[in-house]
Amino acid sequence: MSNDFLNKPASRRAFLSGSAAAVVGVAATGTARAATPDPLITEVQPWASGLGVGVDEVPYGLPIRFEDDVVRRNVEWLTADTISSINFTPIHALDGTITPAGCAFERHHSGAIELSKDDYRLMINGMVDRPLVFTYDDLERFPRENHTYFCECAANSGMEWAGAQLNGAQFTHGMIHNMEYTGVPLRTILEEAGYDTAGKWIFVEGADASSNGRSIPMEKALDDVLVAFKANGEALRKEHGYPVRLVVPGWEGNMWIKWLRRIEVLDRPVEGREETSKYTDTLADGTSRKWTWAMDAKSVVTSPSPQAPVAHGPGPLVITGLAWSGRGAITRVDVSKDGGKTWETARLAQPGDRMALTRFYLDTDWDGQEMLLQSRAMDDTGYVQPTKDQLREIRGENSIYHNNGIQTWWVRENGEAENVEVS
Repeated sequence: MSNDFLNKPASRRAFLSGSAAAVVGVAATGTARAATPDPLITEVQPWASGLGVGVDEVPYGLPIRFEDDVVRRNVEWLTADTISSINFTPIHALDGTITPAGCAFERHHSGAIELSKDDYRLMINGMVDRPLVFTYDDLERFPRENHTYFCECAANSGMEWAGAQLNGAQFTHGMIHNMEYTGVPLRTILEEAGYDTAGKWIFVEGADASSNGRSIPMEKALDDVLVAFKANGEALRKEHGYPVRLVVPGWEGNMWIKWLRRIEVLDRPVEGREETSKYTDTLADGTSRKWTWAMDAKSVVTSPSPQAPVAHGPGPLVITGLAWSGRGAITRVDVSKDGGKTWETARLAQPGDRMALTRFYLDTDWDGQEMLLQSRAMDDTGYVQPTKDQLREIRGENSIYHNNGIQTWWVRENGEAENVEVS
């Protein structure tokens, strides 16, 4: 082997093929070199010396114990009690776009309740020809649809308004999940009851103690709202509203009413209970933005990130993350390694779907120097994800909701990452 070959940068293909050899080690530079034989590949190991467990060992499949750190987490000081709080999706440890139900973020206002299918009822009343009450079995008799949508809490990233605070993508951006929902279009239910076309709003509420009532414009209700009873092919989890919830694509998660029990058709939003119609966005001058339901385009690098540091030295590195928009589909994501000075266009795992998470990758070679990682999403409306400073120029720092500013991770030379801000 010539010295000229050894001095050439290792290609990704050479790196990967070299690392597969039985007696080859990997140098810190990412190039392959001869090393001591690795007994994990050259010798028979315990797991190959006997039988594994039978098919009846675990009737409902669970993750292997080596992945027991991939779990939802809450922030203890976020609320006074976990009964009314949030569990964050471990987005830093996931890939692809579909969120496993057991990892999907949950938000409760009075705790997750147990409501059986036999005891379930859904009332449709108000400005309708025929007030109706449906059982669970009734809903399953209607033609159903399948759609994959993200559900994002309006407060996702909300603790970051005044500056970098939480050190992990799970905590800064983990109030989100993306699942395939199965259910009946709400317009089908409304048509069954003969809704009055003079009705411009619906008021929806859940069966839990909080009821969490929300007003939704009829235009949205007739468009793409789903009365859902399955997620990722199986029954909803208790914490996600079993047996039936509302799915309001692209709009803030507080409107996705769980344990859905009543839909009332009205000619105006519920008066005297304005807080049940929406969350508000307080501006610097004390006024609040009204009816900001749609979630604007947003993205985040999930790896490398504080909870997913670079596990190796310099060499081939896959930078990956998620992007989404409540107004349409993601068309492009750019990634910066220098805090926004220069940008590279990432590779989308597949074309962006309407109101669903999109996975992006930037396959690069890391030289071992510090990076300031950022991602910037664009959707099919032409919207470009703003910086936090751009948002603050308009909205100040008093807000809690709808923070879709660009996130920055400072990746150190040792591969560890930290939540920071750049200006």
